[in-house]
This record gives sequence, structure tokens and C-alpha cells, in this order.
Amino acid sequence: MKSTDVLKEEHEVIRKMLQILSNVCEKLEKKENVEIEDLKLIIEFIRNFADKCHHGKEEDRLFPMMEEFGVPKEGAPIGVMLQEHELGRSYVINMAASLEKKDFSKFVENVKNYIELLDPHIEKENTILYMIADMHIPEDKQKELLKEFEKFEKEVIGKGEHKKFHKIVENLKRKYL
Repeated sequence: MKSTDVLKEEHEVIRKMLQILSNVCEKLEKKENVEIEDLKLIIEFIRNFADKCHHGKEEDRLFPMMEEFGVPKEGAPIGVMLQEHELGRSYVINMAASLEKKDFSKFVENVKNYIELLDPHIEKENTILYMIADMHIPEDKQKELLKEFEKFEKEVIGKGEHKKFHKIVENLKRKYL
């Protein structure tokens, strides 16, 4: 298994949350009941699993190693991915702010923007960026990177947190998919 395989697996979990989010938006638009606690869990998932854990591994570990092996940051896929990560964070900040104000139309607007950003973002990473990483990073460094991801999980995310976020997705999937 390569580090990029781990990231692709995480993408599948994130995509499942995007499907949940899409259905939640439909319910909100139809003025159907959606529990505020579920919306808070979704934001917690995005902030911690999608951003802190997944994007953290990319930004703190994968991208620097890609640069080390000759992949430029600026004017290349890495730079684009970093810009998109920042844009996604702004949508999540707006989601949380609109939720606090119980402004569900603004919440839905930001969720839709987030989904429109993240779905093609994931596709670009899976089909372009990770292929570039696999081509440039030697096998021995790939193994090191995999260990770095495990270390990152323990030190930055916390033991058991990954499973907790998978469980959140499974519980929300039963409710909204």
C-alpha cells in the first residue's frame, strides 16, 4: 500500500459525506426536519477528518515530499490543490457561521459551493496529483511517507479519532441516504 492509497480511501469517506450533505440540503430546502446536532457533526467531520486529517497529511507530508523530488509547488497541481483547500475552508467557516445564526439558506448555499469545489477536487487528486506523486516519490520514500501518515494520525489527530469519524459517517448515512 502506498501513501496515495490511504488518501484515496479517505476520499471515499469524504465523498460519502458529500452525498449525505447533498441530501441534507434537499431536506433543508424542502423545509423538512434536520437535526441541528447532525449539522454540527457534519461540520466537525469536515473540519477534523477532511481538513485537519486528510488535508493535513497532504499539506504537511505529501506535498513537501513531492517538492523534494522535483514537483513544483507554484503553477502546478500542488499550488492549485492548496488554493482549493483554502477556498473549502472558507466555505466551512461560512457554514458554521450560518448554522449559528440558523440561516439555513446561507448554510445550504455554502454547502453547495463546498460540494461543487470538493467533488472535482477529489477527482483531480485521485487521477492527476497522486499519479504524479507515485511517479516521483521512490518506493522507499513512499514507505516512509506511509509511516509518517500513521505518526500524523496518532500525534495530530489522536488515537481512535479516525474510527470515530467513520462512525459519524455511517450513522449519518443511515439517516440521510
